[in-house]
Amino acid sequence: MPKLLQISIEVNSGSVGRIAHQIGDTVLANGWSSFITYARNNNPTNSEVVRIGSGLDVYCSALKTRIFDNDGFNSKNATKSLTKTIEKIKPDIIHLHHLHGYFVNIEILFNYIKKQDIPVVWTFHDCWSFTGHCAYFDFVNCNKWKTECHTCEQKKEYPKSLFIDRSNQNFIKKKKIFTSIKKMTIVSVSKWLDEKVNESFLKDVNTRVIYNGVDLERFYPKNSRDRIDQLYNVEGKYLLLGVASTWDSRKGLLDFIALSKTLDKSFVIILIGLSKTQLKLLPENIIGIERTESQDELCELYSASDLFLNLSVEETFGLTTAEALACGVPTVVYNATACPELITKETGYIIEKGNIVELNKVIEEAKKLGKSYFTNECRKRAVSLFDKNERFMEYYNLYNEILNKNEKQ
Repeated sequence: MPKLLQISIEVNSGSVGRIAHQIGDTVLANGWSSFITYARNNNPTNSEVVRIGSGLDVYCSALKTRIFDNDGFNSKNATKSLTKTIEKIKPDIIHLHHLHGYFVNIEILFNYIKKQDIPVVWTFHDCWSFTGHCAYFDFVNCNKWKTECHTCEQKKEYPKSLFIDRSNQNFIKKKKIFTSIKKMTIVSVSKWLDEKVNESFLKDVNTRVIYNGVDLERFYPKNSRDRIDQLYNVEGKYLLLGVASTWDSRKGLLDFIALSKTLDKSFVIILIGLSKTQLKLLPENIIGIERTESQDELCELYSASDLFLNLSVEETFGLTTAEALACGVPTVVYNATACPELITKETGYIIEKGNIVELNKVIEEAKKLGKSYFTNECRKRAVSLFDKNERFMEYYNLYNEILNKNEKQ
């Protein structure tokens, strides 16, 4: 019985943690054993879970990163303990997800994997793996990662450093560490991200593109408008929705606020995923909701909305957009990074980033056409591209392809 070990910071929580959980379910259904690591946020899953370190370890690693700008190079004891657990499990394949987030030491982990000659699949959900510091660089139009990072403009962005800039040292060490594994396949979650990987120091590594999957049985056009109308007192309003795990200028929060100032009383905006501080600063025509782990609640809000707005300027995929399409909701995205890949003229609009005037125009057009004009095509696109059963089977097929290749060598 083949064994899969996924290294993730979360299990069945957040977009990446849910992806790890669903991949685990896929291999379990096909007779494999499945193990998933976590350092925080462990929700119920059918896979066996392995904790990396403790909450204190994560806190200490985050503190060191704030001072020394060395995320990925702390957590030594936790990672040594992880390697001992891997030795006991003896996985046939290790599937990596995010390795930032203050929970693992990449040097210790990769040295162990190299020594044991374990095949690796590594899903890139952002760009941290080939930069000297940041997870995203398009917002500041930085291309230093193509040659060699230094003097990072985003030192104080996640993973934040308050004092030291080690972007150059980090870049050099990451390049050495991440190119040391011969049996590695990088999976990008969009064509845009795959292009960036092939412009980076990882250009000689095998790559694939596998879109993120959506649970189409959970996210579907639901008759929830009446309930949402009563719950949030938005009856008769044209409902604009935005969803993010965390909100900042990169995700478009300031653009939503700017948009709200241009709308008349027939419109209302609902934003999901705001912090308590952000909730207090919202204008009257924006209804703010804190982050929810309930996919049923999300589905109801998607389905009740007339138009979904993804005003993020940096997305390596855009899972919320795919979920909105699955619920039959037309979507507006900015013409930036991976977002345009998800949208067609039959399912929404692609506009220039930050252009509130153009945003107003497409909102008015969508309102005139009506949501029903788009719904069938939105659902059809989600079914054809983002069905989790098909997308996660792509991973299962990739695992088998790798194992068969190794057997022949």
